[in-house]
Amino acid sequence: MALGNHSTITEFLLLGLSTNPQVQTLLFVLFLNIYLLTILGNLMMLLVIRADSHLHTPMYFFLSHLSFLDLCLSSVTVPRMLRDLLSEIKTISVRGCLAQSFFVFITAGTEGFLLSVMAYDRYAAICHPLLYGQMMRKELCVQLVLGSWGLGFFSALINILLATDIDFCESHIISHYSCEVPSLFPLSCSDISTNLIVLFCSTLLHGLGTFFPIILSYACIVSTILSISSTSGRKKAFSTCSSHLTAVIFFYCSGFLRYLMPTSGSPLELIFSVQYSVITPMLNPLIYSLKNKEVKAAVRTLGKCLRYLKFKGMEYGQIPKY
Repeated sequence: MALGNHSTITEFLLLGLSTNPQVQTLLFVLFLNIYLLTILGNLMMLLVIRADSHLHTPMYFFLSHLSFLDLCLSSVTVPRMLRDLLSEIKTISVRGCLAQSFFVFITAGTEGFLLSVMAYDRYAAICHPLLYGQMMRKELCVQLVLGSWGLGFFSALINILLATDIDFCESHIISHYSCEVPSLFPLSCSDISTNLIVLFCSTLLHGLGTFFPIILSYACIVSTILSISSTSGRKKAFSTCSSHLTAVIFFYCSGFLRYLMPTSGSPLELIFSVQYSVITPMLNPLIYSLKNKEVKAAVRTLGKCLRYLKFKGMEYGQIPKY
């Protein structure tokens, strides 16, 4: 039961990453550059995959959705963080905080499911290459993406609906730069045992429920790769999944720990949150472009097309008008 009626609390105070003005200025420049790189990198991936017909395959279909999710996840947290770094008072309304928590949860949760789907795609490509077209037909790919979004939305909705019933105490300070579901619990004056159980089950669903299929897929992949006789064949097979494996490590080593560890305001919470919601969305396009010959070739082709169009535009611009 609630200890009292504290519904008069209308806003929270975010402490952010630092209270030092000089440090805040440096952090603003740093995270602004990170955000711009995130936007540029993921938009480039979406454009390249859309423009190059050679990349219209299940692997790049999933990768385009991953880029879209990274754009959303970063845009949910970073713009407000940048604004707060230049503000003296870092307040957010209760409704705004719940809304941000919802969108962080749904984008991060959906990304976990999508990474699991991408692991299955790599398993089908390496372990069953002759049946790949049948196993990863277009209808199934669409269903897997929609299922990832549906599970992410359902899990986020349940947690946020439960959070709307929390009675908040006079203490309204959040030791974080953004609103996440675990950050709301220490401010509660009511019984949050149900919230904790649901969040724990959701974290296990998003974490272990998606991580175990990834582990199982890669166990089969490694077994298949080791059975390949030629060294060049093994390298080629491993190169097709090394980018995805790197993305999985970056995402799970931070996001999963963030939602499992008790909220205490420790610097580790900030580090884990920055890692999965800010750094990882920036790194994913770099990981997939630097380690993928097809993407690099498509980027070069797109660059040549853009230069050609620019050159033609300059030529037409030089034609005298009568």
